[in-house]
Amino acid sequence: MQALINAGGKGTRMGRCGIEKPMQKVGDKPTIQRVVDALSASEHIDEVFVSVSDHTLETEEYLKGMGVRTIRTSGESFMDDLHTAFERMDGDYVLTCPSDLPLITTHVVDAFIEYFVPGTMQSAIAVIDEATVRGLGITPSYTRENRGFQWVLSGLCIMNRPRTLAGDYLEEFLFETNWPELAVNVNTPRELDLARSYFRERGRRP
Repeated sequence: MQALINAGGKGTRMGRCGIEKPMQKVGDKPTIQRVVDALSASEHIDEVFVSVSDHTLETEEYLKGMGVRTIRTSGESFMDDLHTAFERMDGDYVLTCPSDLPLITTHVVDAFIEYFVPGTMQSAIAVIDEATVRGLGITPSYTRENRGFQWVLSGLCIMNRPRTLAGDYLEEFLFETNWPELAVNVNTPRELDLARSYFRERGRRP
């Protein structure tokens, strides 16, 4: 399966900090590298691409230095960037992941891919229960109800690439978790601080 990491957005909610959002460090590595490393180590992922734009030129240069394949997009909207990238890819199914999930692990990626059944499923998204997200000190901006519970979208998806490009409706299956690794999307300085704190705490565990 091919994977696409979305790293071309403006990152306006981070404020004027002088550092592109994907290049913000968690631990000793930029967020984008942590996501690339987690996906690249999955036995189910054959190729990793990263969409970049004029908003993330430093990120693009850093990725090229790592030998990661990049796809230049406009950076104006998620769907426009997704379609531009999908047109450059050739897999039937693509795992998509935002560049702002620095706590994601290969174990999480593998579990999600193993849940997905190609053909039977056309798309899936990993979600986290609302209580886990709030327990980390994050107020979700949007939740989705399923089976009487509220779920927060992580941004980790698998999509049928040809049908997405054709504009077909894709039934969406929810991979329900309570994993903090998917709960911290670094969109604001506060969320960056939370990610760094959780990462330090995880590193101290036996």
